[in-house]
Amino acid sequence: MSQPPSRLRARLHQLYYGTTSDCRRFRYAVLAFDLSTMLFVICTSFVDRATWIGVVDVMIGIVLAGEFVARLAGSRRPLREAFTVATAADLLAIASFLAPLAGEGFGFLRIVRTLRLLHSYRMLGMLREDFAFFRRNEEAVLAATHLCVFVFIMTAVVYETQHDGNPHIQHYADALYFTVTALTTTGFGDITLSGTTGRLLSVVIMIAGVTLFLRLAQAMFRPAKVRFPCPNCGLQRHEPDAVHCKACGTLLNIPDEGRD
Repeated sequence: MSQPPSRLRARLHQLYYGTTSDCRRFRYAVLAFDLSTMLFVICTSFVDRATWIGVVDVMIGIVLAGEFVARLAGSRRPLREAFTVATAADLLAIASFLAPLAGEGFGFLRIVRTLRLLHSYRMLGMLREDFAFFRRNEEAVLAATHLCVFVFIMTAVVYETQHDGNPHIQHYADALYFTVTALTTTGFGDITLSGTTGRLLSVVIMIAGVTLFLRLAQAMFRPAKVRFPCPNCGLQRHEPDAVHCKACGTLLNIPDEGRD
């Protein structure tokens, strides 16, 4: 027979899964911290590596490790949660921040810092409840988020693999510029990736630009489905040109722009 959870574990579970205002503020604080770490990674790419940056890296890693342990402790199924893709991403992100303790040989792990943004996707349910704008534009917001995360990950890969040996890639702005021009297949040619690895990476980015980038951009500006509650059954999502609800057949009157 399982033992009842301790008061600490019960409190942690409440913070991560509860619906009170304190719990919501806590989860928004976690989200804000995640976004702040991304901003720190970008900003520090513009300055020379210094001791204080390594110290901040380690401090962030310690905070992330503490949050990770607290989240597992607050879970009703910690063993099950420990073997998920999200948990693996968290562990890699934590290791990347603590890498300065082991030396620059583990610098490549900093690429996976961007995966911390995936952890923020758990906030979607709460955002639906708290923000009317998000409810009305969920598809567009999600498409924009996916696009930004993908661009950020590709930028991080370009920066981490090129900034040491490529004089054209000095900081994240250079890597972002190359990534966007490659994703959109613009290719001005003023920045190129060196070596066989760089060429292969360019091919991967361009293929992704033709497939994923354009698909996400299309979804962002023209969502595949519109939100319009059916007056009879309450179905929320319909095709843009739907006349009847596909669930119950009720006649719909979805506002549109009057275009084909």
